[in-house]
Amino acid sequence: MAGRRDFTGFDYLSRDGLRLAARIYGTAANPETMPVVCLPGLTRNARDFHELALYLAYEAAEPRKVVVFDYRGRGRSQYDPNWQNYNVVVEAGDIMEGLAALGIERAAFIGTSRGGLIVFVLAATKPGLLGAVVLNDIGPVIESAGLAQIRDYLTEQPRLAIFREAVALQKQINGAGFSALSDDDLERYVRAFYREEVDGLVADFDPALINTLAGLNLDAPMPALWPQFTDLASIPLLAIRGENSSLLSRETLGEMQRRVPAMQTITVAGQAHAPLLETAGLPQKIAAFLDQARH
Repeated sequence: MAGRRDFTGFDYLSRDGLRLAARIYGTAANPETMPVVCLPGLTRNARDFHELALYLAYEAAEPRKVVVFDYRGRGRSQYDPNWQNYNVVVEAGDIMEGLAALGIERAAFIGTSRGGLIVFVLAATKPGLLGAVVLNDIGPVIESAGLAQIRDYLTEQPRLAIFREAVALQKQINGAGFSALSDDDLERYVRAFYREEVDGLVADFDPALINTLAGLNLDAPMPALWPQFTDLASIPLLAIRGENSSLLSRETLGEMQRRVPAMQTITVAGQAHAPLLETAGLPQKIAAFLDQARH
């Protein structure tokens, strides 16, 4: 039997035959309690949600089953030989297939950045899956300056030998935006991003994923996704924004609130894109939101 703070690995096949992976934390004591599905950012993986998932599955007043996915080409999931399949529509299909394999028909979704865009796709294609939604630093308007920062960061990474160097690099690049984070926070962040190999640290995603950013015209505004966002208006909704975020502006968050007045919001002081969900009391706040969202 799994220990109190364990997770189990879950593998399944995508429709086109890739081996995809997820982590499963805990089981709900109440069978009526919605499970939680966590969806990471563009190049991130299930490890980003480890501390939050432990809290929701084992520490919260109402423990929940938590499922955290590695998209194709990230973490433990198989790389796709066709990098053009690294898009939110294909990835949303992968998530639906994984949930079907697990027998999950309805859940609360927590989407960080890219994960929130996948939630938008699910809202349009299979809205019955969504029992509640937490959007972490993502909205219907994506600032081009923020995307440019992400692209530049991913394409200009130096070779790193040890995690201490990776933490120092994060301090150099993001220290001002993430002034609220401790060294321990930054170390967890970089350990989730890299894997260790014999010749040093390697970012834990398919390098071909960067091709998806190469063709973006960041001199023009990105298409707005207001219809996809308002598809979420009928379910409990929480939007989290980093105070220093360059991807989700204060103005966009305000317009989201105006269009969906029932939406709850949290602004995380001293953090940028995207806030670490295990910090700033966010596990407790997210758990409280999920408890309120119970139907």
